[in-house]
Amino acid sequence: MKRKLVMGLLTLALFGGVALTVNAQEKKKTEVGKALDHTGKAISKGAKSVGNKTAEVAVKGSSKVADKTWKGKMAPDGSDVYINAKNEKYYVNSKGAKIWLKPSQIKNRPASKK
Repeated sequence: MKRKLVMGLLTLALFGGVALTVNAQEKKKTEVGKALDHTGKAISKGAKSVGNKTAEVAVKGSSKVADKTWKGKMAPDGSDVYINAKNEKYYVNSKGAKIWLKPSQIKNRPASKK
């Protein structure tokens, strides 16, 4: 009987210790913590935006050097259409990815008014 009592107390102490350590791991949401979370998200959003713009500029630059620009034509979003060596048409989106075009997606660029 004494042994069961000792084992029960040890088990209770073990569960009590686990509960205290789990409670200590919870993140407190104070004003400073909320401000840090907001700042971290803003920095992440800004870094992603800068990365996308850098990729877009890099890909457009390499496309202007390596491939031909189709004069008088535009992509569905209004950007330039490029033609590679295999006569494939594409444009570069805002994230820097090459989007391949079907002939039906290519539009005539409106003439500029002077």
